[in-house]
Amino acid sequence: MQLHGVLFFPVTPFDSRGGVAVPILERHLSDSLAHRPGAVFPACGTGEFHALDATEYDAVVRATVDVADGAVPVIAGAGGPLGHARIVARAAQAAGADAVLVLPPYLVSAPQAGLIGYVTAIADATDLPVIVYHRGLGAFTPESIAQLLTDPRVIGVKDGVGDIAAAQQFTLAAQRAGRDDVLFFNGLLTAELSQRAYQAIGVPHYSSAAFAMAPAVATAFFHAHESGDQTRTDEILTRFYEPLVVLRDRVPGYGVSLIKAGLRARGLPVGAVRPPLVDPTLTDLVELERILDEGEDLLR
Repeated sequence: MQLHGVLFFPVTPFDSRGGVAVPILERHLSDSLAHRPGAVFPACGTGEFHALDATEYDAVVRATVDVADGAVPVIAGAGGPLGHARIVARAAQAAGADAVLVLPPYLVSAPQAGLIGYVTAIADATDLPVIVYHRGLGAFTPESIAQLLTDPRVIGVKDGVGDIAAAQQFTLAAQRAGRDDVLFFNGLLTAELSQRAYQAIGVPHYSSAAFAMAPAVATAFFHAHESGDQTRTDEILTRFYEPLVVLRDRVPGYGVSLIKAGLRARGLPVGAVRPPLVDPTLTDLVELERILDEGEDLLR
């Protein structure tokens, strides 16, 4: 699987009755895909996977596959309780997704052998290849990643921990295994702010929640970064991403709820976030509007 472009993590819109708003999701996807992302990852963290039931998950992934129509890979989230993870992984395959992103397990801490078993059990539930999300209760050692990469069904690793030395060991493990097909990407919150460091250790891809809210700004950053235009990347980081990170860090979960608020502010009625996340305060919405205006000014 070849990826080139920003990795797009869409939100899941909810209607006034609290259900998944599929027509709004389709518009969100269509508008964002026009900016040519490298892949789309429905029903993952930004898409509130934690708050979706299996039926809603199926609707989200099917809508994404339909709108993408083969233009970019569709990689759906699957994780949490193992039984649920296996159900939705099979649903992703039935819906036509190209791969599964294995999110961390639910609640319990586990030894490395158990985490490897968790990934394997999800891979066994489907014919789709899987990408491992290294984060939280699903944090892997370099030795465990090396073991997982002996399984050809494991095609990627998303790093959400931020330990650069460990991430470097992950890439070296792939080299030692003769795997030149492994997708490594930076999955930290607002990954644009750390991508230079990841690029230096051989991690060329990064996820972008900001792309879901401000695709033109995120795409401008991507092109500046890819071309080595440090002056332009510094400008976008300083004027858009740094203030966004400061605002994001005020409240846990703002990494998702700010994105939905930004979409609402720009006229797309994606609804509120579901508990346990909370929507931004009025004060924070004013600051978000200022940041979005600054992003639009950057494009001029």
